[in-house]
Amino acid sequence: MEIKNLKELIEFMNENNLCELEIEEEGKRIKLKKFSQESLPVIKESVVSKPLEKVEKEEKKSEHIEIKSPMVGTFYRAPSPGAKPYVDIGDEVKPGDIVCIIEAMKLMNEIKSEVGGIVAEILVNNAEPVEYGQTLFLIKPL
Repeated sequence: MEIKNLKELIEFMNENNLCELEIEEEGKRIKLKKFSQESLPVIKESVVSKPLEKVEKEEKKSEHIEIKSPMVGTFYRAPSPGAKPYVDIGDEVKPGDIVCIIEAMKLMNEIKSEVGGIVAEILVNNAEPVEYGQTLFLIKPL
């Protein structure tokens, strides 16, 4: 389905004050759902076969261990501005090593790795807001 068509469906939902809309067409199923007045509709498309790119990403994630945010706050890679980051891609971490800080309500919370391995990816930029359960790092086990 094209973006133009999706925009038309979203406009249709807004004009008719609909919370949910589901359409099945040519083996594809589109489900739009609005959770509140402030949030935008969620677009979900399920197809029988997954694109190869998506399968490769899922395999890549499955071979890595995720370090997730235990809270909502602001992500910082270093203890202070201008300081060296706690970890970079390619660094080895051990259980208990500090990997970042998350500031929540003016409190700086050190986030420690629960696993050992090599930092494969850092998924959040410095000073970005993070959500509870959001993946921050991918660690390749040793």
